[in-house]
Amino acid sequence: MISVNIEHKQQEFNSAMKRYEQDKAYFYFNKFISIAIIGLQAILIICVARSVISCNAHLVILLMAYVLADFINGLIHMYMDNNDHYNWIGGPLVANFHLHHKKILYDKKPLAIVYFNETGSKVWMLPTLLLVVVLAWMHLISPALVAFFMYFGIFSSIAEVSHYICHMLNSPWAKLLGDLHILLPKRHHGKHHSADNKNYAFLNGMTDPLLNIIASKYFLGYKKNTDLHFSTYEISKISEINNQERR
Repeated sequence: MISVNIEHKQQEFNSAMKRYEQDKAYFYFNKFISIAIIGLQAILIICVARSVISCNAHLVILLMAYVLADFINGLIHMYMDNNDHYNWIGGPLVANFHLHHKKILYDKKPLAIVYFNETGSKVWMLPTLLLVVVLAWMHLISPALVAFFMYFGIFSSIAEVSHYICHMLNSPWAKLLGDLHILLPKRHHGKHHSADNKNYAFLNGMTDPLLNIIASKYFLGYKKNTDLHFSTYEISKISEINNQERR
């Protein structure tokens, strides 16, 4: 028997999705976030190109940003998968996020479009990169730190492409990059969908051992929680169109 709390959350979820479907502002908000973040990434690329940083330093910075991007994006994924706050202005975005567990396949898109569309879900990255750009313009942070956040921002968007490739592509190059753990391996990520509260990282999954420890300590998991909230929801044509534009 479904608990009263689950029934209440299902009603909240359905109400939030109705708002998402009826208010185009959410769709345009995601587009704005994509444009703004990619614009900031471009500005950081220009800043770094004008800086004097050795090749060895670039390599170290790149590797550090790669690892942190896997961890931070996984950590935010963990929070969002367990987020059940639907009754606020951002609630429809939270509810729509949960649908990636209901419909795990994307609509096929060129990888550049995936990069653009999925960057729109990274609201947290906009203030982060904006702050870095402002500090760089004021010469308050080192060129090395600017380079770090440039790589971090780009890898955070690439993580979404890696997730798309993991779910949608079976080409030899996609399999090779997954097998080498440069991108997200299918078998590794499969545990996120088959198990519960596991393997949240999605750039290449290298930080999942640490993320799994954090998840087990602070969250109960999604299978018996937020995944139940969308169980009575049927994806409408409007929602399909909006998510096709994004996914």
